[in-house]
Amino acid sequence: MSRKTLSLLSAFPIIFFASATHAEYQLNLQTPATPIAHEIYQLHNLILLVCLFIFIVVFGVMFYALYKHRKAVGHQAVQFHENTRLEIIWTIIPFFILIGMAYPTTKTIFAMRNAGHPDISIKVTGHQWMWEYEYISEGVRYLSSSSTPRDQIDNKADKGEHYLLEVDHPMVVPTGKKVRVLLTSTDVIHSWWLPQFGVKQDAIPGFIHEAWFQVEKPGTYRGQCAELCGVGHGFMPIVVEAMAPEEYSAWLARQKASTAEQAAASSRTFTLDELKAQGEKAFMANCAVCHQATGQGTAGVFPPLIDGAPFSAGKNMTDPLTERGFWKADKIVLGPKNRHLDIVMHGIPGTPMPGFSGQLSDVDIAAVISYERNSWGNHTGDVIQPAEVSALRKPAG
Repeated sequence: MSRKTLSLLSAFPIIFFASATHAEYQLNLQTPATPIAHEIYQLHNLILLVCLFIFIVVFGVMFYALYKHRKAVGHQAVQFHENTRLEIIWTIIPFFILIGMAYPTTKTIFAMRNAGHPDISIKVTGHQWMWEYEYISEGVRYLSSSSTPRDQIDNKADKGEHYLLEVDHPMVVPTGKKVRVLLTSTDVIHSWWLPQFGVKQDAIPGFIHEAWFQVEKPGTYRGQCAELCGVGHGFMPIVVEAMAPEEYSAWLARQKASTAEQAAASSRTFTLDELKAQGEKAFMANCAVCHQATGQGTAGVFPPLIDGAPFSAGKNMTDPLTERGFWKADKIVLGPKNRHLDIVMHGIPGTPMPGFSGQLSDVDIAAVISYERNSWGNHTGDVIQPAEVSALRKPAG
């Protein structure tokens, strides 16, 4: 063996273990953090052991028979059929194996569905592409959006430790308490999936599904939307912060105070600079996935928000929409601000543009519109105040 070959072989363990330090090799489910997740984990391991046992027995007997009774040692094939005893044996044994697997499986499924008598109920609503958390009976409601910097997504910066698994406002729950989540959606089917909690439940428009969990230890737990829900599907992470009960109570008090402040802010008059600063944050969290951070849009799918930027409606878009000017920047961002406000509030039926009236606060809606009308070379000088948004929410008369 040459010296070069020996040096390569000796370097292999170093290369392997060096690469292993940069990646975590997970060969099983994530570490359980709730009682249900523990049951799922144990059930998973049990079924794997049963499958391994069956594999060893079946293939062991088969390979033994092939080797022991091979033609090379003088054995002749024996013709036989309709062996009643053998047929009964290979029917009864799998039957008992299946019963043995079905009992713990059914027990775990019933436990997963037992969401009664919760300590806390949280309504979770899926939107394209963010989650809305509403703490029922607490008066606390907020949106949770991906907080991964745009530069990382566009490969202009190194990826962070929790790339695409970080949010601006996580769900917060106390440890040791039974938390029921009620899931629904406002647009398409989403799926709220937290592996360490043993929870994966679809959120379907017009329906409410439920699940529950009870976190054992404080910590940060991460998941994702597990249902293909559009171009922003990969930007819809789930983060849950589990706190000790006393810390949770303090957090809840702060959230209630923040909600009261937001309600008071609806009557305040903001400067254009204040609105643009707030609007940029709201735009990056809610609009940049479709219209891009530069306002250029996505060719053939989502229109640009800059005057003069080209856009083709494409085969999937209805031509009258283009003729009515809904997709033209000079008719939206540079057109009448009331029309712009109406589109952001209520969306455009029959198109991918959703309404944000049920997702964003009065301040955020006013800010994002002011930002769009005065950014990327748009200089309308228009200012939308939160009071205008609030007035639009109120029914006429």
